[in-house]
Amino acid sequence: MTTAAQDPGSSLFFKLTIDGQDLGLFNQCEGLSAEVEVYQHKEGGNNGYTTFLPGRVSHGNITMTRPLTPDSGKIAAWISSIATGIQRPTAQIAALRADGTLVVQWGLLDVLPVSWSGPTLDPTSNTVATERLVIAHHGFTESGA
Repeated sequence: MTTAAQDPGSSLFFKLTIDGQDLGLFNQCEGLSAEVEVYQHKEGGNNGYTTFLPGRVSHGNITMTRPLTPDSGKIAAWISSIATGIQRPTAQIAALRADGTLVVQWGLLDVLPVSWSGPTLDPTSNTVATERLVIAHHGFTESGA
């Protein structure tokens, strides 16, 4: 029998860290992906199959979403720091269970904020105030740490 701590279907949340600075917890993470460009090589005299050769590897932008928290100011500070010069730090996204135990962690190379959108501040609305952060990266670190 599987315990809740081992259940892969249990709810997860995500911790984002940029060069060791904790930017807080997010309840949604989308876009962790990699795609290899593949070239077909039709070798003369070989009619049994086509050889596939790898090309460039591209990585999708990652979108992190969460309700507005006191950590939201850290994201604004990171984005504002781009004005003083582009630094491409490393990042870690850790998937955590509800009890805080680590499920898996992805290390990201050369991260750069692409966009941030804050909440609609409407006192007549009963929706949760959320923010979205989109980051680009150049790939995953070998260890994910």
